[in-house]
Amino acid sequence: MSADNEPPLADAMRRLEDAFGEGAERQRGEPSADAVRAAEAMLFAGGEPLTAKELGEKLGPDVDVAAVLLKLKRDYEGRGVQLVEAGGGWRFQSAPDLSGLFAETRAAPKKLPKAAMETLAVIAYHQPVTRAEIEEIRGVSLSRGSMELLLEIGWIRPRGRRRTPGRPLTFGTSDTFLAHFGLASLDALPGKEDLKALGLLDPRAASALEVPRPGEELASDEEPLEIGGDSPEFFRDHLDEHGE
Repeated sequence: MSADNEPPLADAMRRLEDAFGEGAERQRGEPSADAVRAAEAMLFAGGEPLTAKELGEKLGPDVDVAAVLLKLKRDYEGRGVQLVEAGGGWRFQSAPDLSGLFAETRAAPKKLPKAAMETLAVIAYHQPVTRAEIEEIRGVSLSRGSMELLLEIGWIRPRGRRRTPGRPLTFGTSDTFLAHFGLASLDALPGKEDLKALGLLDPRAASALEVPRPGEELASDEEPLEIGGDSPEFFRDHLDEHGE
């Protein structure tokens, strides 16, 4: 979760400064109306979330993209449409309290089988993780279908290969997973206290349970995937009991 449960605007500012590095340290003034209108148009018409870097490439080097995004976020607070960060990108979406208005027009998402949901949870919290490690954590053999389904809907992705005999594939979640669940980053995954508050952890057992924090960067024992052939279709065709 965000450090010390900081307010959304402060959290957004922190993330933008992390993304822009030294460029965000310059004096921030009120952005121009033209820059705000241009960003607003791109975010509405783009269809897909846009990163701050992508917006900056369109708006030009003289535009403080962080200030533009924060201006839009403030302008739309409390309105029917809000600017949110999801999966590393920014997009407009309907306010959460108005979700009931779309209940009849939205197609109900297909419910994932229990085995696939458990596999997704293991990957989300333990990434980078190999197929064998998923089976060890769950305590049961992993069916090929669960991994294929998660790859098909784009919620998981091959991350790299473990530097161990056989060089098994490591898996992690994707930006599509973050966007679907409205998570700005892996840091926003619920921690132990959040799970307890939601009633998903028995308080009596929670003290003995550690909720791991996943990493987005390659681990020290991971190596990057080779260029060429490393597509989701390739990995679906090559899933075997060793996850290679």
